[in-house]
Amino acid sequence: MHAIHQPLHRQKQAEQRLSQTPGPNRGRKPDFRAMLQNKEMQSALGSGLLMLIAWGTAPYFGTLSIMLYIVAYAVGGWTKAKEGIETLVKDRDLDVNLLMIAASLGAAAIGYWNEGAMLIFIFALSGALESYATERSHKDISSLLALKPETALRIEDGQMNLVAIDDLQPGDLLLVKPGELIPADGVVYRGSSFINQSSITGESLPVDKVAGDEVYAGTVNGEGALYVEVTKSAEGSLFGKIIKMVEEAQAEVPDSQRFMERFEGIYAHIVVGVTLLVIAGTPLLLAWTWNEAFYKAMVFLVVASPCALVSSIMPVILSAMSSSARRGILFKGGAHMENMARTRVVAFDKTGTLTMGTPQVTDIITAEHVDRVKLLGAVAAIENLSMHPLARAIVDQANKENITLQEAEHVQALTGWGIEGTVNDVVWSIGKTNVMESLQSEKIKDANVDDSDEHGANHVKISSEWGDVCSRLEGEGKTVSAVMADGELVGLIAMRDTVRPQAAAAVKKLEAMGVKVAMLTGDRARSASVIARETGVSMVYADLLPEDKVKQVQALRKQYGPVLMVGDGVNDAPALAAATVGMGMGLSGSGTALEVADAVLMNDNIEEIAWVIGQARRAQRTVKQNMCFAITVILALIAGNFLQDVALPLGVVGHEGSTILVILNGLRLLR
Repeated sequence: MHAIHQPLHRQKQAEQRLSQTPGPNRGRKPDFRAMLQNKEMQSALGSGLLMLIAWGTAPYFGTLSIMLYIVAYAVGGWTKAKEGIETLVKDRDLDVNLLMIAASLGAAAIGYWNEGAMLIFIFALSGALESYATERSHKDISSLLALKPETALRIEDGQMNLVAIDDLQPGDLLLVKPGELIPADGVVYRGSSFINQSSITGESLPVDKVAGDEVYAGTVNGEGALYVEVTKSAEGSLFGKIIKMVEEAQAEVPDSQRFMERFEGIYAHIVVGVTLLVIAGTPLLLAWTWNEAFYKAMVFLVVASPCALVSSIMPVILSAMSSSARRGILFKGGAHMENMARTRVVAFDKTGTLTMGTPQVTDIITAEHVDRVKLLGAVAAIENLSMHPLARAIVDQANKENITLQEAEHVQALTGWGIEGTVNDVVWSIGKTNVMESLQSEKIKDANVDDSDEHGANHVKISSEWGDVCSRLEGEGKTVSAVMADGELVGLIAMRDTVRPQAAAAVKKLEAMGVKVAMLTGDRARSASVIARETGVSMVYADLLPEDKVKQVQALRKQYGPVLMVGDGVNDAPALAAATVGMGMGLSGSGTALEVADAVLMNDNIEEIAWVIGQARRAQRTVKQNMCFAITVILALIAGNFLQDVALPLGVVGHEGSTILVILNGLRLLR
């Protein structure tokens, strides 16, 4: 029975993990059950319930009613009072929490128990909503922390041993059972299954994996057992880098919020000063009674407090970061979300960003007397000993054509040109096409020795034809390598990086938003211009060294405004740092690029860049709406208090109601 039920149990575990894994289609609507489980929300609702009971019993049991009000004050206001006192003691400063508690106690002191309790209740409710927004954002960004694997089954000498994740090293072979977490970045050695990797890439659908495919730590294995060869340590894995990013994101606040926090302290002192002036000065200057002056002072203390203003920013930024995380875009802090909204230029690196970063063989041109299969097999046998990307492309092409690679001898790199080796007693050389120029010059020199030498003239013609073919291929944006056999030019191999399928659509969306698109590449201008034509990029800057990319980013910032730089390689790191916002490619990006980047595109889908700029702009507009609304309400209530005698309950509802409204307005960005 155990053997029968075990797969069912694992299947249920897998289904449970898949349902808990954050994805782009999950959690878009506010979870009211989670909201009610929030401790601050429970305290606020408890305070409100006690307030209603006290209000209902007041006509019949006055003493009991006051006792219930006191309990309501304690239940709803304890957390805020504690925060306010800590700020006062530790930082020797005032904050909005202390102002609200002082106002509610002041209302109770002059017999307005219900109004004070209402103030506590609504203030606690707005605080609970803001806490919910924060928790929701942190949950969406860091829910994958709960998916962090702790142990792995490592296969050693035919035995399976349970080891800690930190003990894994590249080259270790692991067994991942159905429904379990992938413990480390690696390559499938044997087996097949579907993997839910939405926690890493944001993809909503599971991805089929077979031998040779990459898998990532923290993703969930489906119904098949997998043998995985570890390629990265736990610290260097993509999952480990995400965790570090999450910690940075939760620690950093946007510049506007820092300003608001400084402003809150100054403003709180002004409010307290005016309140004391109303209490002490108006009975002398305006002949108000002490009760009247104290009442108006309490109303002023309530309506002038900057609760709504303070809550105008962070719920919005956190909600925008949360929704971005569900689409596979992680920000290292709210400041970068703010800067993203100001983007005027998106500068793409070419290789690995607009293109896939993996060159493929497109053309193999051979001399008439040379067999194509023989040439490709010999070249691949030599290139098989090199790790250069172009060499790997040639070897991959030979494997695709099922060409058996023979043994290459005397393989050596030719500095600044290419590589050569011996296959079947023939010396094959593969390298840059500039060798054709020297060959053509030699043939012309030989031909001039004897004008009747038709053989020499024929060589000049053949060399010229090779040059024409090479120019045509390079004009198509391809990288061309010359192939020589025993010193004779016998072929050309052309390769080209493939454009990302979504690149053209991504560029089109950005330009439709009024954002300019540029390409920065170290590649040759001819190759870059071909990629630019295919993707629709209007501004192309080629032949750039890493320091040149930095200068170009700075020039774009000076000419157009804030720049978003998107790159994946180590050579892109300086430009990522120089840009207003640097965005790294999560799946294909180097560790250095991810370290320097301010945001990471986890699924490498550059089409999402237009969406995230739009989302950042929506967040910016929402912040401005909130702040204008909050200031208007505060000024209207202050004026009403001194000119029209605003009642304390109306002041409480107007002020705290505006706070709740700006928080709810920010929560809209969770969708």
